[in-house]
Amino acid sequence: MNSITLTSNQEQLIQNLLATGKFNNVSEVIQAALSLLEQETIADQAWLDETRILIDEGIASLENGEGIDGETFVNNLLTNLQNIKESQK
Repeated sequence: MNSITLTSNQEQLIQNLLATGKFNNVSEVIQAALSLLEQETIADQAWLDETRILIDEGIASLENGEGIDGETFVNNLLTNLQNIKESQK
């Protein structure tokens, strides 16, 4: 396995987490961190995919003469983003 170099702040954070008793060793702390990173990455990709779909729908609407004003589009986009973030909690 490769070794990693941690900053003193990172080492302190790991020690603090171990002190809580929630983790038995450094590997468990790292695994939990990686799991959170994976979840965040998946959530970001879901948001990106949804945004691309909305943009494609907007372009198709404009091409069909069914466009909406920019403010409505942005509000819909923000609402969808908020819904995605809330569903991940």
